[in-house]
Amino acid sequence: MFWPWESLPSGPGPASGNKAGPSSLYVSFRFDFTEMMNQLCEIGNFIRRLRVQLRFGELSREPLRLLRLEWRDDTAICDWIARSPDKWDKDLTRQMGEHYASLQALEDAIAVRHLLFLTLPDVSTAQIRVYRQPADQPPELIITGMVTRNERVSPHDPSLAMRAKLYGFQFRLEEGKLETLECEE
Repeated sequence: MFWPWESLPSGPGPASGNKAGPSSLYVSFRFDFTEMMNQLCEIGNFIRRLRVQLRFGELSREPLRLLRLEWRDDTAICDWIARSPDKWDKDLTRQMGEHYASLQALEDAIAVRHLLFLTLPDVSTAQIRVYRQPADQPPELIITGMVTRNERVSPHDPSLAMRAKLYGFQFRLEEGKLETLECEE
């Protein structure tokens, strides 16, 4: 086995007409290595931009917690824990705090979808799952969806929930709060 940074092995190769020679293996491996490095750079770019651009939400200053980012062929899988209600909202009613946290989760889902397709140009579909983490409880699935790059939705639609549905997200919003969904796995 040889690596892309080593010199080409001697012997028969594509130049001599032997297409299965060591040189063709080297070129094939080098292409795969370069493609893999480009993908790693794109993933790193996504994570850095996620941390910078979505560090704070409009309705909650808590951070998102990325659980999983997977990329296979033209599909990405991205799971995260939604922001908890802002600590400054502790004087609000519980229902109002949950409503703001739900709106923030929907805004974040749309923003992460946009960021995924912006930073990972080879991805055409993405499976997105958003969880809520109640205190001392296992995470609860609150938003899911298989979203595609081609979905065009007007950013001026007055309803955030309608925009999220048009992008392909599935959720249950009851009295302003995102309800727990059945886990699909």
